Amino acid sequence: MDERNGTAGRRGPSRRAVLAGGLAGGLAGGLALPLAGCQEPGRQDALRIMVPTPPGGGFDHTARTLASVIEEIGAVPDVTVFNLAGSTGTAALARLVYERGAADLLLQMGLGLVANTHVDTAADSVTEATPVARLIEEPEALMVPADSEYATIGDLVAAWQADPGAMRIGGGSTPAGPDHLVTMLLAEELGIDPGAVVYHSYDGGGPMQAALMGHALDFAAAGPSEQRAAIDSGQLRVLAVTAAEADPGLDAPTLREAGIDLEFMNWRGLLAPPGLDEDDLAWLLALVERVHASPEWAERLARNRWTDAYLAGEDFAVFLAEEDERTGRTLERIGLADG
Repeated sequence: MDERNGTAGRRGPSRRAVLAGGLAGGLAGGLALPLAGCQEPGRQDALRIMVPTPPGGGFDHTARTLASVIEEIGAVPDVTVFNLAGSTGTAALARLVYERGAADLLLQMGLGLVANTHVDTAADSVTEATPVARLIEEPEALMVPADSEYATIGDLVAAWQADPGAMRIGGGSTPAGPDHLVTMLLAEELGIDPGAVVYHSYDGGGPMQAALMGHALDFAAAGPSEQRAAIDSGQLRVLAVTAAEADPGLDAPTLREAGIDLEFMNWRGLLAPPGLDEDDLAWLLALVERVHASPEWAERLARNRWTDAYLAGEDFAVFLAEEDERTGRTLERIGLADG
């Protein structure tokens, strides 16, 4: 995946070898562990999943979907999802790092949080936490209100290029998050000066949807799963998606099918606090493997039209370090982060 495909910075390489070595033992024994029985080393009878953004966005939806599956399959009897928004998501990362060794805590995270650590220079790095797994990925959808004057992505692009400052764009992710990032990458591809982009960031998909349907925005970038109800009801129209292939459930081309050379996939995963002992890490890896292998999780993937992007343990640690580097370089190039 190149820098335009969704990204990662400055701190990854020094952590990569440490992460890879530290996780190897946990992977070797973790996935074979049964999840039943109170005598099991590392087992947690309660689990907290922390969301770094307000309710209603992609992180929140993914975390609550994950929690419901964990409980349905009987892996953990008590799963609590809570939101700790603030500092564009990095407050939750700071909390995770502070709770060193806490095996009952997971952070729902993804590309957006990786990006935000590069914008907030005082933030902890995602590579300071314990990588658990990447779960899903999905494209961004470029959408307009049902009664928008733009019938096609070509219509919208022509109007944007003609008068960049008049096009009001929004997203439900934090500044420099996936919605913002894909907007800036699209502007770059279209030859639009990044300084001329008028972008509004909203606290989640709900406020963004209200702004778009209320015509405070001309178009928005968002994960289609977050806006599925409004899309299916015809209140919003998708003009294009950023995936490699079109979604049969959306009447919209990919950007490449529309002649725009840009592909972008957002992803979401899980981090645990630093300092976990071997049994705790092995149990968490076994937990996410059990969820991933379950028919309940497969049904949720299909329902939300998420792509299975499962990558756990050492493999996820390597991916995360590389993504951190790519994201930093991309944000610097398009002017969203300092070098």
